[in-house]
Amino acid sequence: MAAVAVVQGASRGLGLAFCRHILRSNTSASVIATCRNPEGAGELMNLAALHPGKVTVLKLDVNREGDIRETADQVKQSFGKVDLLINSSAMLHPSGKGETSLRDVSAQGIISTLTTNTVGPLVMAKYFAPLLQKGTGGFGLQPPEKAKHHGGIIVNITAKVGSIGDNGLGGWYSYRMSKAALNMATRNLSIELSRGRPKVVCVSLHPGTVNTDLSRPYHRNVPQDKLFSTERSVLQLMSIIDTLNIDKTGKAYNWDGSELPW
Repeated sequence: MAAVAVVQGASRGLGLAFCRHILRSNTSASVIATCRNPEGAGELMNLAALHPGKVTVLKLDVNREGDIRETADQVKQSFGKVDLLINSSAMLHPSGKGETSLRDVSAQGIISTLTTNTVGPLVMAKYFAPLLQKGTGGFGLQPPEKAKHHGGIIVNITAKVGSIGDNGLGGWYSYRMSKAALNMATRNLSIELSRGRPKVVCVSLHPGTVNTDLSRPYHRNVPQDKLFSTERSVLQLMSIIDTLNIDKTGKAYNWDGSELPW
């Protein structure tokens, strides 16, 4: 059965690059690309036009639980399963810049950032988990033991600055907190969704510093060889996804495959 991938936050950046990569590397796969405003997502709509019958674009605001529930119902009716869910959308801060000190912190800024970066992906998992449990292992590697076979995979795009153990600089309160909380959600999901069968693999992946709108204000501080294109980052991340199995669930990985401390 052909693989089915859902990419949440697919209108630009990493999400759009994931869609392109999956279509190029797995010609039989179906891609469900979700975004807040499909009418304004020119590149995504062009990609769908180039792959008729392979790309389904659905309107989904990750901050609205009703949107997520309705989208999961649509996917269930049309596809009946999901093999890969990538939660890609993220925001640095409503202002576009991370807080440099406690003076910059606001309740609304923290709430908005957590809603998009943490709550949204967790609610996505809530409604798509039944479809992932019906997945047929279209992504990752299955071990020889049938009891360890997985149906689907959840990938939450995290960030190295969300690692508590790696934090030596401080600042960026909202973004760091949101990604640390997302990592905890990944860990919790991995425990619940690995019980019994079918199993769902759950990981957090750090894409490196990528040339996107989110990181653009800080590019001048990044060495040229450490600033990745979306294509390079997704190539690295997909090489990790392609090797995932239930023994690797519940962890965070850097773009190079090394394990990231919580």
